[in-house]
Amino acid sequence: MLPPIALVTRMDEASEQDWLDRLAKAMPGETIRPFRVLTSEERRLAEIAIVANPDPADVAALPCLSWIHSLWAGVERLVAELGGLAPPIVRLVDQELSRVMAEAVLAWTYYIHRDMPAYRKSQQNRLWQPLDYRHPRDVTVGLLGLGALGTAAADRLTGAGFKVCGWSRSPKVLEGVETVCGDDGLRHVLATSDIVICLVPLTSNTRGLLNAERLASIKPGASIINFARGAVIVGDALLAALDSGRITHAVLDVFEQEPLPADARFWGHDRVTVLPHISAPTTPETACAIVAANVHAWRDRGVMPATVDRDRGY
Repeated sequence: MLPPIALVTRMDEASEQDWLDRLAKAMPGETIRPFRVLTSEERRLAEIAIVANPDPADVAALPCLSWIHSLWAGVERLVAELGGLAPPIVRLVDQELSRVMAEAVLAWTYYIHRDMPAYRKSQQNRLWQPLDYRHPRDVTVGLLGLGALGTAAADRLTGAGFKVCGWSRSPKVLEGVETVCGDDGLRHVLATSDIVICLVPLTSNTRGLLNAERLASIKPGASIINFARGAVIVGDALLAALDSGRITHAVLDVFEQEPLPADARFWGHDRVTVLPHISAPTTPETACAIVAANVHAWRDRGVMPATVDRDRGY
């Protein structure tokens, strides 16, 4: 009999049960049990844990884990909380997640490109004021991050006719995209882009990436979309750039504290659109299928999926 798989989450019981049912359906030959109901012997035998923002103490109570599979693509919180002595961590790499994120990138790029924030203000002021149309070929979109999400987003944006300039940690080549890297490349993207979109993972190198100095170098009148993590942008510096008009508008889907506190200035700022972290939700059906395939490869051939590079943070 195969050892049980531990499901370790900080979800409410109903949400956890929904994931449990989906995972069990995807892996009918496995025994998947929530951590809270595992016996002492089952905790000792578990080789695999499937996790979603787990309590580190619960993970530590599984002494024989070979690896941990996250149900989320972002793992910076998991890496930080579990520490360097934790078993190898596998993050969710899902093409459906990339498709959903690329869809959101294009949708909110259009929101800014077609002047929706300005028309919202016009409606509030009962003002009938058509604005001049800009063709996508005359708009440069700067992508910060050219991983799986950034690559998918670049494809959608170029397909829609936008000029795209992408920045990454190391050199990359994407058809139809101007690609740059390093500090000089970042300065170039910020200075030339009409819309800057953050898609980088949160690491020690990207925390505070867009600080006051870099935001001061952004193309005057540019807009920002942050679909990465809140800490990638220094909040007070962004507010100052918005107040001064250096940045015309910011679409923010992520924040350092979530849910965003009711007294946060972003809520009432007329140059900000606040979203409740909805740009690329995990799709349970595809996520469970990916987890199942990874577990099967481990059970059948002893093949461990690609794991998080703790030095890079993803």
